This record gives sequence, structure tokens and C-alpha cells, in this order.
Amino acid sequence: MSPSTENLVLEHLRAIRATQDKHSEDLREIKGRLGIIEMQYANLSNRLDRMDERVSHIEKRLGLVDV
Repeated sequence: MSPSTENLVLEHLRAIRATQDKHSEDLREIKGRLGIIEMQYANLSNRLDRMDERVSHIEKRLGLVDV
């Protein structure tokens, strides 16, 4: 290979590596945000479960449902 061809190949490889590094950083950020969303969903789900239990208890005490 001629020196200009080698330089061109190296230039492309460096560009590919830079793009791959950027994608890796983006993926890390996305995974972190997804983890936060999962924690918030779990917290919300637990709160809704507790509210459902409380409403069921209130309905039973008021005689709105069969025991």
C-alpha cells in the first residue's frame, strides 16, 4: 500500500473508533436514565398497591362490597 492509502485507512479507522466511543458514552447515559425510570416505576407501583389496599379496606368498612 502506498503511504497515502495507509493514511486514509488510518484516518477512517480513527473516525470509526471515535464514533464507537461516542456511542458507548451515549449507551452508558441511556442505561443510567433507564435505571432511574425503573426505580421510579417500582416506587409508583408500590404506592398504587398500597392505595388499592387502603381503598379496599375503606370499601369493606363502609359496606360497599361483599366481604
